[in-house]
Amino acid sequence: MLNMPKYNRVIIKISGEALAGSKGFGLDEDTINAISDEIKKSTDIGVQIGIVCGGGNFWRGRAGKNMDRTRADHMGMLATVINALALQDALEQRGVPTRVQTAIEMRSIAEPYIRGKAVRHMEKARVVIFACGTGNPYFTTDTAAALRAAEMDADVILLAKKVDGVYDSDPNQNSSAIKFDSIKYLDVINKGLGVMDSTATSLCMDNEIPILVFGLDEPENITKAIRGEAIGTIVR
Repeated sequence: MLNMPKYNRVIIKISGEALAGSKGFGLDEDTINAISDEIKKSTDIGVQIGIVCGGGNFWRGRAGKNMDRTRADHMGMLATVINALALQDALEQRGVPTRVQTAIEMRSIAEPYIRGKAVRHMEKARVVIFACGTGNPYFTTDTAAALRAAEMDADVILLAKKVDGVYDSDPNQNSSAIKFDSIKYLDVINKGLGVMDSTATSLCMDNEIPILVFGLDEPENITKAIRGEAIGTIVR
């Protein structure tokens, strides 16, 4: 049972790839259900949660090599909406009240992003799922997570990835890669480590928002992270 959470308000950044599970593309229902079960455990004890979805399980803006970058990025933003609605459905099936807010208006399926409303939803124990990134091309959903964390005055960003922390090199390509338990923002930027893009990392550094990077291959890591257990890598 989860008790005495370390964090009261969190932003969870979930990559699109993580939502695809072992399939590598699209949505994996078992993975989404497992993630939703863990989020419910946290909301049941009063943790306020915002979620920023990536869209890489459907489309990445930089995938459109011969395409106008702005148009390609807009396609990626739409991909995040699919993921947001899938998470909303799974959470509400579990009795967790949610709101999807999009940085690009699409009022027939979601609320437009309004900071005050998002904060109020969290205070009323609703999970807010942020889609469409920042609403601007050339900015990643990592930057959106950092921005929303600053705007929501979140205690931490929980960065759920396919890798279980921050390494000095790619562990998928180097079996001798060394994992960090803790690392500074500047080291992440200067060493070019693949945690967040440099814009997102700088925004977190400027606003003193810690980033906890952990693997989502075990969805219960969400609960462990909120409880403050020693998992993954903390960037601060």
